Amino acid sequence: MDVINQTFVSEFLLLGLLGYPKTEIIYFAVILVMYLVILIGNGILIIASVFDSRLHTPMYFFLGNLSFLDICYTSSSVPSTLVSLISKRRNISFLGCAVQMFFGFAMGSTECLLLGMMAFDRYVAICNPLRYPIIMSKGVYALMACASWFCGGINSIVQTSLAMQLPFCGNNIINHFTCEILAVLKLSCADISLNIITMMISNTVFLVFPLVVIFFSYIFILYTILRMNSATGRHKAFSTCSTHLTVVVIFYGTIFFMYAKPKTQDSNGEGKFETSDKLISLFYGVVTPMLNPIIYSLRNKDVKAAVKYMLTQKPI
Repeated sequence: MDVINQTFVSEFLLLGLLGYPKTEIIYFAVILVMYLVILIGNGILIIASVFDSRLHTPMYFFLGNLSFLDICYTSSSVPSTLVSLISKRRNISFLGCAVQMFFGFAMGSTECLLLGMMAFDRYVAICNPLRYPIIMSKGVYALMACASWFCGGINSIVQTSLAMQLPFCGNNIINHFTCEILAVLKLSCADISLNIITMMISNTVFLVFPLVVIFFSYIFILYTILRMNSATGRHKAFSTCSTHLTVVVIFYGTIFFMYAKPKTQDSNGEGKFETSDKLISLFYGVVTPMLNPIIYSLRNKDVKAAVKYMLTQKPI
């Protein structure tokens, strides 16, 4: 019984920006505004992709999934972060921490796969336009999206289970805003080699593999575009790909920095790395989901037309 008491914790304490009360107020206001933009922007994209028949294509189907994913991803952590900032209640139950970790990891893994699927969709549309309706039929792209969600969920179950069954020896202070998996692993008083190995495998499957698909898809897309005789055709092809490529660069640029090299429990320079982790976590956890609908709305004529129609209820 003593051993259990020493290794099990019933709740965790999230430090966040403890010791900076003025910064916390500013942070609360900024995050609240961003979260509202995320809900409104992604909500409008989802409604537009469902009710506007012009957007009933594989690309906008994936975009609708991406918007729904961003809402779920931020809603799993942002509300609790806002409550802790305004009420100063920084504790989260063990089960609540596990649920937050599961949704965060599941949504992140699924988004990686969805971005890879979207790159493949653009490759088929530009490089094999005549076979596009056959290759990317409704059954195929729906199955691709379901597979992304399923694989992301399974990956999160494995990672969350391995992390939350570790002994913590009473150490329950997480120097982070949320129950981020790397921050939780640092609290363990046991060997986390298995967690690092499984995370490296996860990185390969959910980060490297989709990135390889995206890279080669755009190599073939660029080759096909440069061979086009029509300047209008080249411009249209670049336009349809630029939005997705922008989102890929922002998303992978931040999340790769966080998860490509899982950190060990080495305490050298711990404070500096944890501070940078918090800021980067904020970026890919809030800023990226906020930018996605803005990027797609500003750079895509079909989305702008659908949103304008929804707002005015007048044919364009």
